[in-house]
Amino acid sequence: MNPIPAPWIRTRLRAAPGAAWALALLVALTACLAGAFPRAVDRYEDAGLRRAVERTRPASTSVNVWAQRPGLLMSQEEREEALRPGTLGAQNAKVLAAVPRPLVADPGQSTYGARTAMPLAAPERWLPRPSGLPPQLTLSTQAGLADHATVREGRLPRADGRVTAATPEVEAAVTAETAKSLHIKVGSVVHLPGVERAPLAVRVTGVVAPRDPDGPYWATQPLLRSPSLVLTPGSGADGDKYWRAALLLAPEAAPAMLGTPGNPWRYWQLAPSMAALHAYEADGLKSAVASLEAGPALRKVRTLTDPSTVVDTDLDDVLSGFTELRGGVRPLTAVAAFGTGTVAAVVLLMAGGLTADRRRAELALLRARGTSLRGLAGRLLAETAVIALPAGALGLGIALLALPGGRAFYAITAAATVTAVACAALPLRAAVAHRTVRIHGGRGDVASVRPSRRRTVAELTLVVVALGAVETLRRRGASGDQLTSLAPVLVGVTASLLLVRLYPLPLRGLSRPAARLRGAVGHLSLARAGRTSASAVLPLLALLTALTTAAFGGSVLAGVREARDQAALLTVGADARIEATAPLPSGLPDRIRRTPGVREVTAVSIMYQARPTDLSQSVPVAGVEPQDYAELAGRTGIGPFGADELKRRTAHGPLSALASPTAARTYGTRPFPVLLEDGTTITVRITVVRDRTPAVAGDNFLVVDRAGLNASASRPTALLLTGTRLDRAALRGAAPDSADVQLRSEERARYADSPLQTGAERVYAAAGAAGAGYAVLALLLSLLRAAPERTALLARLRTMGLTRAQGRRLLVLESLPQAGLAAAGGALTGWATIRLLSPGIDLTTIALASRQAPAGEAVLRTDALSLAVPAVAIVLVTVATAGVQAWWTGRRGAAPELRAGDAR
Repeated sequence: MNPIPAPWIRTRLRAAPGAAWALALLVALTACLAGAFPRAVDRYEDAGLRRAVERTRPASTSVNVWAQRPGLLMSQEEREEALRPGTLGAQNAKVLAAVPRPLVADPGQSTYGARTAMPLAAPERWLPRPSGLPPQLTLSTQAGLADHATVREGRLPRADGRVTAATPEVEAAVTAETAKSLHIKVGSVVHLPGVERAPLAVRVTGVVAPRDPDGPYWATQPLLRSPSLVLTPGSGADGDKYWRAALLLAPEAAPAMLGTPGNPWRYWQLAPSMAALHAYEADGLKSAVASLEAGPALRKVRTLTDPSTVVDTDLDDVLSGFTELRGGVRPLTAVAAFGTGTVAAVVLLMAGGLTADRRRAELALLRARGTSLRGLAGRLLAETAVIALPAGALGLGIALLALPGGRAFYAITAAATVTAVACAALPLRAAVAHRTVRIHGGRGDVASVRPSRRRTVAELTLVVVALGAVETLRRRGASGDQLTSLAPVLVGVTASLLLVRLYPLPLRGLSRPAARLRGAVGHLSLARAGRTSASAVLPLLALLTALTTAAFGGSVLAGVREARDQAALLTVGADARIEATAPLPSGLPDRIRRTPGVREVTAVSIMYQARPTDLSQSVPVAGVEPQDYAELAGRTGIGPFGADELKRRTAHGPLSALASPTAARTYGTRPFPVLLEDGTTITVRITVVRDRTPAVAGDNFLVVDRAGLNASASRPTALLLTGTRLDRAALRGAAPDSADVQLRSEERARYADSPLQTGAERVYAAAGAAGAGYAVLALLLSLLRAAPERTALLARLRTMGLTRAQGRRLLVLESLPQAGLAAAGGALTGWATIRLLSPGIDLTTIALASRQAPAGEAVLRTDALSLAVPAVAIVLVTVATAGVQAWWTGRRGAAPELRAGDAR
């Protein structure tokens, strides 16, 4: 093929600069969105993984490498040398290098050292002894103390000379918490038992404060930072207690531990680097951790350290929990991605088709003059590439700069795909339309053209694929494969093809009645609607796919909000809750009623340790005022009941009780005694059974009339508040210091504290907004496609007496059939999609994954706004565009459209 001449391309671009700039803007915007999507997903998934690791205690996420006491086959000098910082430091460098990728250790938070595995009893009488037992102390020589602690008093410990197992005295430091709890001061001396030698004297030379107490350096072994009060084994909650604490020796003093019965172990503490944690490497991270725990990496570490080395970490459990959460979120995000991507692809194809239709006469003339099909496609490809390639590169660059930190490969691939589609749309459309040389084309009206057999086969194949995807999703759920993620899109595509086939039927049926109407506008608009190009399947496909995706996405977000609201309501029991372990002050309800936003206050006395019948298990018992509590249950929808069902009927008979199904199955409907926390006993009989109740969360409870309790048990311990915009500060100020204040809004926010959840929601909302924008653009392109013909029609009809008002009505009525079809079909398709796919969609993961919630599963429900708003917007945009076009044509006048030789 001959090279495409540059002057020809320049001429074509100069002939239509507006179209060229519009295409460049469309490609740049689409390439930017396509490149930004995988980067955004990477960013929020990485943030979710890091948050999951940060929220877990470093004691669980750090990789701890332990080696037992140097072997007995070694000489004393070799055992001492194995504990010295030079040997441990050299081994630490090798262990860090042996960590398999993609797991990366943070050298700043990782450390090494030696510590006694067995605590040592300190005999000093000045040390605190809560139960008369001496404190148990651990010796540690963790490296890097000067870099991770600030000296509050004294100085850091040192080792004078060469320390051995027989050294009589060493220096140590303690943290400020240890010094305060054990009454240790600078200069204090603690004697620890020795083995075949005198007790080891440990002199405290400094008190230090950790710079990052919650960081891996200190929190991996919390005993080094904070002492703990320990119960003796088997002594029960009120048994004997003793202190456990740690003394921080200088690293050079580690050999002294060999002279004690503490059995010193060497350790290398590896903290994972947060910056190196990437969600897309989660499987590789789990493999690396498994290799360290029991695999090739462990064998290598043992070669570098000691044959007895073991590796301990719970990082693999954290990674598994994250991948499970991500597995539940990803399929929902993929649905939005496929939907928006389909609409964007259709718009790009429509842009190419619009250009091919606008230049139909020119391209037909080129073919008639002998231009080959390959040459024609090559010219158009070169012409489009000159515009699309720089625009695609610009859009990709903006995406990479706006969202740093994600992977570049997928962003480049997505932007390149968009650019390729934009470049190929016009040449392919032109090649198909002009594969045969012809001067005049036949009519392609939607009301007259019959679909070909090939189209019928293709549509039936698509229908079968869509049905298979829907059935697969209903059976297996959103498992994450592409077929199930494409199910909503396939339903929309199938619906659009069906509607295109059904569209001519009402037009044919209305043609005859419209012909008998007075006036020409109605009949003419209907005839014009019937002459719409049969290629209108693309805009209808874009509109229905966008409406289906918007409806599905809106229902997902609405389902997530509803699930969180319900879970928060079940946890709190009302809009707010004030609760204490002791009875609340008698004047508190009145003070709370006067706080801003509070409408109703329901007082409840709750006894969590009440024991019915045989005293074998406790059941929470709530004493309530039946009328107020029934109104609260009715307002919240949590186990509503009638107040008369709970009111006390006789002074001496058993109290009527509202019970959970669990309590009802356990105790039946016969009267049974209940021992309350104050020692009194009441007799109750279960008369009402409800799954839930506002006062008590869980599936085991009893609710009785407070009038049947004695004065002590009936005093309220909790207040359930109903209102809007409740002020936590005001409630906290009115409540006693010992009371706990819970707000439903705050509880709801806790269910969405994972970046994986919030990021997926933001991406979902952005994808829905982008899809809606492309749908409007597709509608405008379809209207722009027919704009010249409509303008010429209005100009000619005005010469025949058509008024401007009639012209506006003509264009509006002509556009309404397609707009109404798209709006009604989109709403119906969205509703059907939600109904079809809801059994396979579980929103629990994205809605409630970060916390245990009492709401059960979050299911997909139809959201009326997501169905109605986009459909109405389509009609309004269509009507507004038609009105603007009629107004603009009237301003220009009819002369430009009636020039001699004007070919339309």
